[in-house]
Amino acid sequence: MPTQRLSMRRIKEVLRLKHFQGLPERAIARSVGVSNGVVHSYLSRARSAGLSWPLPEGMTDEDLELLLFPAPRPASQSPQRPVPDWSYIDKELRRRNVTRRLLWEEYRAVNPDGFGYTWFCTTYEAWKGRVRPSMRQIHLGGEKVFVDFAGDTIDIVDPLTGEVQPMKLFVAAMGASNYTYAEACPSESLADWIRAHVNLFTFLSGTPTFVVCDNLKAAVSNPDRYGSEAQVQRGLSRDRLPPVPRRRAG
Repeated sequence: MPTQRLSMRRIKEVLRLKHFQGLPERAIARSVGVSNGVVHSYLSRARSAGLSWPLPEGMTDEDLELLLFPAPRPASQSPQRPVPDWSYIDKELRRRNVTRRLLWEEYRAVNPDGFGYTWFCTTYEAWKGRVRPSMRQIHLGGEKVFVDFAGDTIDIVDPLTGEVQPMKLFVAAMGASNYTYAEACPSESLADWIRAHVNLFTFLSGTPTFVVCDNLKAAVSNPDRYGSEAQVQRGLSRDRLPPVPRRRAG
């Protein structure tokens, strides 16, 4: 089974620890929380791409990913190894509970000699970048935190009684750093929504300038697809929240 790719932030940390701190691969693996083989693999890719530390000025995460994980060459494609229908793959991935792993397994079931999972994911990302370019957003440190409830419930097991309770998962991520906070909540009610935010701000030891949420019922009383007429629940006003130390979140 292919190892899940590290985030660009953690890959940068690997490069920094190697080329700036001068740490051996074993120490880097302990610091980042991955195996020695994973660290060796990423450092080998960086050497092949001519990268060290610091990275060239102006290099984005997208640029770094393309250098470390270039799209497979078309020459590897042949009639014996048919290429998936990426339009179909992209459409199916929009459905609930459909994953890349599931679609790849379906592809291999029809084409036993087809491409591997890593090729499947890498090539799909390259295809998606060509046909569905996204607008790049610049986030300032501490300016925005993005919050929402995850779609599916999770089961929390009481270690003493073994009782299983379905819970909603509140997730928050800082815009600039992707620093993430998650909390299991009994429901998506306004009370649980407010409580999760209080715990979030306590965890961050401060508050960002903006809290950005989707049109979920707990936060928006009059949702609007384009945001022009959306009204935030009154329960989220600052006078209803307990005091939190005022410091910019990282």
